[in-house]
Amino acid sequence: MENLRISLDEAEIPTHWYNVVADMPNPPAPPLGPDGQPVAAEKMLEIFPASLLEQEMSAERWIAIPEEVRDIYR
Repeated sequence: MENLRISLDEAEIPTHWYNVVADMPNPPAPPLGPDGQPVAAEKMLEIFPASLLEQEMSAERWIAIPEEVRDIYR
């Protein structure tokens, strides 16, 4: 398979991610733990960074891309 790299100008690098959850008619089901029961966000903090959970659990339509992530694309 051929590798393809697309380079963007600074002005073209996205600043926000689109979150499809904002346009879903119903919210997605909560994540389930090994016991099949919904897992609270507080419990997920044991394995995921808080900033990741904020994005993952958000219902906002547009989520700002962290500057550290945008720097990777520069």
